[in-house]
Amino acid sequence: MAIPDSGARGRAPYASDPAASRGRLFPESASPTRSEFQRDRDRIIHSTAFRRLAHKTQVFVPLDGDHFRTRLTHTIEVGQIARALARALALDEDLAEAVALAHDLGHTPFGHAGEHALQRCMEAYGGFDHNAQALRVVTLLERRYARYDGLDLTFETLEGLVKHNGPLRGPRAERALAPYVAEFDALFPLELDTFAAAEAQAAALADDIAYDAHDIDDGLRAGLFSLDDIAAVPFIGVLLDEIKAVYGDLERTRVIHELGRRVITRFVEDAIIQSEKRLRLVGAKSVEDVRRAGVATIAFSPPMAEADRSIKAFLFPRMYRHEKVVGVWDRAEQVISRLFPVYFVDPAQMPPEWAELARAEQGAARARHVADYIAGMTDRYALGEYRKLFGEKMSLG
Repeated sequence: MAIPDSGARGRAPYASDPAASRGRLFPESASPTRSEFQRDRDRIIHSTAFRRLAHKTQVFVPLDGDHFRTRLTHTIEVGQIARALARALALDEDLAEAVALAHDLGHTPFGHAGEHALQRCMEAYGGFDHNAQALRVVTLLERRYARYDGLDLTFETLEGLVKHNGPLRGPRAERALAPYVAEFDALFPLELDTFAAAEAQAAALADDIAYDAHDIDDGLRAGLFSLDDIAAVPFIGVLLDEIKAVYGDLERTRVIHELGRRVITRFVEDAIIQSEKRLRLVGAKSVEDVRRAGVATIAFSPPMAEADRSIKAFLFPRMYRHEKVVGVWDRAEQVISRLFPVYFVDPAQMPPEWAELARAEQGAARARHVADYIAGMTDRYALGEYRKLFGEKMSLG
């Protein structure tokens, strides 16, 4: 039986080939119906951590409304854009999608507010990083399979998960290496001093595109800023002028949707053209050429990179630091900051399986078990635990 392969239409020489995968930590027999990267994608989708994303904040606490993005809908949008980029560049779509679907599995409840709070709690115990936490989820914390902990993903998916934003060791590393990444790398080397394969780089770029498009959409729908406000960003102003020229006085909701479509289209089309140029420039003839190119090969052109920066510069004060959002985030941080010391001092307040792990440890090891438990919570579960432990309801609305 022929195995379905997303590269069968014609794989670029620098694309990852599932038939040539470097394999898994725990070797397994090949599937007769799925490629290795398809199996990775499917394991991620069926994981408990993936389902929890439906009830984790992106920017707006889901209790604020049913139509704002959650961490899950963001992840799905990233996966769609990653596949589009991979298809256009003749990469392996399944690997690009697998990395995209796994990239946020380590996020805490309440979005970046929860991460900031957990990082402060863990400051004396090795810190907290959502990227390293995602690796813990897929290699340790998912306990579903008979033979091993984790999902036993391929080398290519794991390296993409930890290195999609660039090398983690050497002169190009942008931050200190998280302890668990170093620990796992010693067991299953991920070549942390190189770039990830092109598929993972496509997933990282898709994340930026999705953020820009859906945060504009959510911010406008929430009334945090107006169309006239964001028209001051030159790139967005041009798109709004185009929409008006074609459709005239279109109703606001349709303008917002049309704007989001055009933002995604322009970024994707630019990334395809620029990435093809970069791949030619570095002379990429294999996936190893991409890893060792010394620069990201899947990228925006300089003008589009500036458009991305200008959008984020607009959104930071107008959305992420808006008083409505900051007020919610402050209360969300309080939830995490108060839960952590209770669990650390009295592990019995956690479910039995977590309490048993934490009680057997002291110091940093116990703190890491507590962080694993809290990071896996959904927003509503964390609020329920807060109410149970402190006898008061924390209102985030």
